[in-house]
Amino acid sequence: MKSFFQNSFEYTHHCNQQVIDTLIGHPVLFKGKISVLTSHTLNAHHIWNHRILGALPTFSVWQELGLKQLKTINTENFEKSIHILHQIQLNENISYTNSKGQAYTNSVVDILFHIINHSTYHRGQLISLLKEKGLPPLVTDYIFYKR
Repeated sequence: MKSFFQNSFEYTHHCNQQVIDTLIGHPVLFKGKISVLTSHTLNAHHIWNHRILGALPTFSVWQELGLKQLKTINTENFEKSIHILHQIQLNENISYTNSKGQAYTNSVVDILFHIINHSTYHRGQLISLLKEKGLPPLVTDYIFYKR
């Protein structure tokens, strides 16, 4: 199962980087919904990593990030997730409080899967928004990544 997650986080990092590189190449597009969703995607990954590690996150859920921060945060998120994958038991339960102050408990494996799924969901939204702005759609399908 660890190899599945290792590969999934590599894929997530790679595809997030494609979106970030596109935004760096078209900085005028990094505003409004695109800025909010890009920031949220990276912030949520950051927050979940910190919940697993029992640490306070640096970013809030909807905090807007600067364009120049995105690559660094994406890489930090990836590296921290890989660290978690190899240092924490996947079946371990993590108790945390969400952004609304509600307490929950989930397994590390469920949280890691959530991070990947959440990133894919919002990346799809971002690609649609970029397409609406006239850019060709990014190819981030998993099977293309594996080819």
